[in-house]
Amino acid sequence: MESTIAMAAFGSPWQLIIIALLIILIFGTKKLRSLGSDLGESLKGFKKAMSDDEKAKVEQDKQDADFATKNITEQQASEKKESPVESKNKEQG
Repeated sequence: MESTIAMAAFGSPWQLIIIALLIILIFGTKKLRSLGSDLGESLKGFKKAMSDDEKAKVEQDKQDADFATKNITEQQASEKKESPVESKNKEQG
């Protein structure tokens, strides 16, 4: 049953061969060869860029994780402290 679905979607093998021959006749083997090599090079470049991006993201995550942790009492104390801007606003208001 799967083979009939595939044949219905892509045609019979003879139709595919005829289409391939027409493409070769229209574009020629040189253009198809250069098109294939260009496509391969662009895929290699894309894969390299993706792997470089992953490496950069991992390095950035390592750098971002370097911070001092505070316990709950230190966090509450820092939240209660007023900044100089807030105290000036209260004096003016």
